[in-house]
Amino acid sequence: MRLLKSLFMSHPTHRYYARLDAQGCCLAFKQCSLPPVGEGWVEVEEIRLSWMHRPLPANARISPRVSHAHARQALAS
Repeated sequence: MRLLKSLFMSHPTHRYYARLDAQGCCLAFKQCSLPPVGEGWVEVEEIRLSWMHRPLPANARISPRVSHAHARQALAS
């Protein structure tokens, strides 16, 4: 029964974030369904421990997602 329930229930999608310092070096990682609160968090495609204490590669970042409210507001302008 648990298997059937898990097939039909929606699972939150987890996204990956890296916290950067002022120089762009990676300080921490986080995997969560909502964006982290606070300064310096950027969304990344994956978590790689080799990025710790080093500048985050430019191709690792995911461009910020535009919410529907902002998209509609931009179109209305």
